[in-house]
Amino acid sequence: QKVKDSMRVLLPVLLNKNHDSYDKIRAILLYIFSTNGTTQENLDKLIQNVQIESDSDMIRNWKYLDVPVISSSAAQQHKHPRRDRSSEEIFQLSRWTPVIKDVMEDAIENKLDSKDWPYCSQCPPTCNVSGVV
Repeated sequence: QKVKDSMRVLLPVLLNKNHDSYDKIRAILLYIFSTNGTTQENLDKLIQNVQIESDSDMIRNWKYLDVPVISSSAAQQHKHPRRDRSSEEIFQLSRWTPVIKDVMEDAIENKLDSKDWPYCSQCPPTCNVSGVV
């Protein structure tokens, strides 16, 4: 079952004195991962209430691994749009398609945005896309 109010489930774990600070950091990270990020003030309140200010860098440094710790509208704009694959023939065990497949197909078709992908060179106009380049 999907958790409807994850903060209500999270707070008793964070306020429990029997849990180690590293377990509380893991719980905060699970909350952040499940909600695709949180606001700056919400993160500050969580860190302050749990009293893990000295270890807060463990949470904040996940942004360097492209994990949206702080959610913002700008971070949502840079997500790669997913292709509609509902009409493709799929096998029973392989229904999920990774994002990298969409990115690679867009790179082959020269549909990548140059702002998001500045190091991908554009294909010359005389390029034969049907054959191997």
